[in-house]
Amino acid sequence: MNNLENIGTSNNHDKTATTEITVSAYYKVHPDDRQIFIDAVIPDMIAANQMEGCIYYAFAQDLTDPNTFHLLEGWSDQEAYERHENSNTFLTALNTVVKNVRILDREGVRYDIAKMHIDDPRGKVLK
Repeated sequence: MNNLENIGTSNNHDKTATTEITVSAYYKVHPDDRQIFIDAVIPDMIAANQMEGCIYYAFAQDLTDPNTFHLLEGWSDQEAYERHENSNTFLTALNTVVKNVRILDREGVRYDIAKMHIDDPRGKVLK
């Protein structure tokens, strides 16, 4: 059984809460290193979601490529973001991934959010 199936969704995210920092990234890992990657990021994902100032923090396996993972994180402010970046769980996960996982492709972008808009396009088809 994939370890991701065992993770509950105990943290109810309110994506409408104000985020000053948003990070969007993806990682394409070597197939032989996929489970090492998963096992490394799960403890950090759980810990990050419990940190003060975390609006959301989620890794998701791509539905069309099991070796690609998407990360989306939202932080209330710069201080919360930096607290996570310097946390033991993040640094442990980073150390494991850097030393043990062959990253075939990666791109990450951090956004400093000036204004948020709630997006709900369902009205386009529910007329």
